[in-house]
Amino acid sequence: MHIALRFALRAHADPIVGALATAIAALVPCGAFAAAHAQWQGNVLPFLLAGIVAPGGSQIFYVLAVRDAGPSRTAVLVGVAPLVSVTAALAVLGEPVRAPLVAGAVLIVLGGLALAGERVRPETFRGIGVVFALICTVLFATRDNIVRHVAVHSRVPPQIAACMTLVAGGGAMTAYLLTTRTPRAIRLSLRKALVPFAPAGVLWGLSYAALFEAFYRGRVSVVSPLVATESLFGVLFAWTVLRGSELVSRHVWLGAGLIVGGGALIGSFR
Repeated sequence: MHIALRFALRAHADPIVGALATAIAALVPCGAFAAAHAQWQGNVLPFLLAGIVAPGGSQIFYVLAVRDAGPSRTAVLVGVAPLVSVTAALAVLGEPVRAPLVAGAVLIVLGGLALAGERVRPETFRGIGVVFALICTVLFATRDNIVRHVAVHSRVPPQIAACMTLVAGGGAMTAYLLTTRTPRAIRLSLRKALVPFAPAGVLWGLSYAALFEAFYRGRVSVVSPLVATESLFGVLFAWTVLRGSELVSRHVWLGAGLIVGGGALIGSFR
């Protein structure tokens, strides 16, 4: 999805409308899975509220991060999600601190420092993209903990839950756009954005469907470190497809490796 978003932004440079377009497209695979395998039951309100956080807020910052920091660097930065998720669990749930957690946190911090130590970056790189990616990571971690907490006691099937968060997220993005633009301007821009952002949205929808199935079966501290391997995959795909413009340096590779290793250690202590 990182790579698909980069190509989409080249065709349509509006990241906010692009985020909404990806949410609309993501509903297609999620909705198909829900229609084929799920029956409507249970209270969906908690998932609607979670959707306002992510993807409602997170997808906007995510697209902005890809635009300003690039897909490979965004992939590395969002890999710190396991640290944020488990830190939240320690603070809110009072879970004990153990050696693998500390070691994992150190590796993740070192991964961030490796990325910060880059001397050569693409011409399109903007430092604000790092801030957007880190905000996105906090929103991801918040969503993950809410969804897992609710899923343990919910009768809502995972695919319907995924669709509800996408619907609420799309509604939040639309509400934000309505505060800054006219409905006509939004419609015109969205019409132009749907086609270029559709591939990224479909990929996101497929990943979202899998993510909710995972949260219904495993703890955040297990699922989140596995998801964080996207750091390595994102860097690999960026290096393969965007080698000429993305400038994937050894600092990016090192940062991705350290962050994934840290996430693995954080997951292991649970």
